[in-house]
Amino acid sequence: MRKTLLAAAAAAAVLGAFGASSADAKTFKWAFQGDAQSLDPYSLSETFTLSLQGNIYEGLIRMDPDLQIEPSLAESWEIVEPTRWRFKLRQGVKFHNGNDFNADDVLFSAERVRKDGSDLKGRLAGVVDVLKVDDYTVDFVTEVPVPTLVNEWGTWYIMDKEWSEANGAEDPTDVTAGKENFSTRNANGTGPFMIQSRETDVKTVLVPYEGWWDAANKEHNLTEVIFTPIGSDSTRVAALLSGEIDMMYPVPVQDMNRLENDPNTEVLGGPELRTIFLGMDQERDELLHSSVKGKNPFKDVRVREAFYRAIDVELIQKKVMRGLSTPSALMISPLLFKYSDEFKRLEPDAKLAKELLAEAGYPDGFEITLDCPNNRYVNDEAICQAVVAMLARIGVKVNLLAQPKAQYFAKILAPKRDTSFYLLGWTPSSFDSWNVMFNIIGTPDLESGRGKFNNGGYSNARFDELTDLVLSETDQDKRNEYIREAYQILHDERGYIPLHQQALAWGKRSNISLVQRADNQFMLNYVKVD
Repeated sequence: MRKTLLAAAAAAAVLGAFGASSADAKTFKWAFQGDAQSLDPYSLSETFTLSLQGNIYEGLIRMDPDLQIEPSLAESWEIVEPTRWRFKLRQGVKFHNGNDFNADDVLFSAERVRKDGSDLKGRLAGVVDVLKVDDYTVDFVTEVPVPTLVNEWGTWYIMDKEWSEANGAEDPTDVTAGKENFSTRNANGTGPFMIQSRETDVKTVLVPYEGWWDAANKEHNLTEVIFTPIGSDSTRVAALLSGEIDMMYPVPVQDMNRLENDPNTEVLGGPELRTIFLGMDQERDELLHSSVKGKNPFKDVRVREAFYRAIDVELIQKKVMRGLSTPSALMISPLLFKYSDEFKRLEPDAKLAKELLAEAGYPDGFEITLDCPNNRYVNDEAICQAVVAMLARIGVKVNLLAQPKAQYFAKILAPKRDTSFYLLGWTPSSFDSWNVMFNIIGTPDLESGRGKFNNGGYSNARFDELTDLVLSETDQDKRNEYIREAYQILHDERGYIPLHQQALAWGKRSNISLVQRADNQFMLNYVKVD
């Protein structure tokens, strides 16, 4: 999965041999294909945005390089009653502006993350109350036992109550609605790095926070970090090869050999937990962007199956992804569900797909718009172009609308959900099926946050019931059976069209050591410049 311990040890040995120290000026420059959409940690549940924020903010727990839970702002926790978790908070922690961290910040963050406008309401699903026991002890009370409560908290970051209230940032900013407040462009966390300057979509400069509470576990030797979003694949690659930047991702699959063959650059690859899929509007009585008037073709399972069978995901794997993807029958990585092998993708069959369309009343097909990002996932626009061509073979004319992720997310996500057919990717923050079931597949409900990213409005009452059972079930065998039943329902109803899990591909200069996590989050604390 990563060149970590050996690379880190080698880098440490080299630094020691030359007498290097953390006091040496080490500027690290890196690039991604787009920018974080906001510095507000509750504004958008998108991996890159949360990843950048995770170098600035921290949660009560954190994930280590192997995605194992470890204490962070909470030193320890215990289940004192079946529905009550008690957290002992770390004392002596200060936010970047010097404010003390305490229980009031946790209570404030718990309230804020559940407010309207938050994209992370599901992080506290099942929690009915958050109680301050004392300045450094907090209880979380749940409606039913929630054995995986903290699993969702790796990207639930704690904000400073005093700073937020002083700057009018009491409420989360909804990027999909174009709203902003002070927290959109400014940050005050407790993490190892702090914002020095930021020009959205141009450049962000971070510097180490010298007052970081976990200085004993500081792994980096950086004095300055410069992040630049570079949308063009070729420009990103050229910048790495020339030494203008030290690291970039994702590496275009067509350029991997080029970087591997250059003596000054390397490619780090491995499996990613993200699933790329296609969603369909099954809720509206008439599609927003279709030639069909007065009804919604996607309400018919035969149409959904026709679309599914028209798409040859193995051809996409071979021609578009150049082998760097794993076709998927489920909406979750097979690494994260025990019985994944029991589910098989529907075989591509254009003839059968045409027959299904004809049976559903569309013998000549119809016209529809496909919404797609062009700077978010590996080869996202190219995947969509392939889908357009494949659907054309069964008589469906697809108008592709590919946009940068800022415009794309604002269009397709709630509350607008201005889409009829779309491509999206999802990595469950808890690395567990409940996260996918609740956020992506569950019936959309604004108050609870269920189905927050279910842009097509797929709904099945039994599926929602199973989701609730999965949340509270403590017997793992029973829990897996509930998950299996739920996925079978989704599969039988062709509720989504899963495509694949994309592969990780990071490019770096040979003098850089770092850690590559399987969730594609980039942690600056593990970066060393030789």
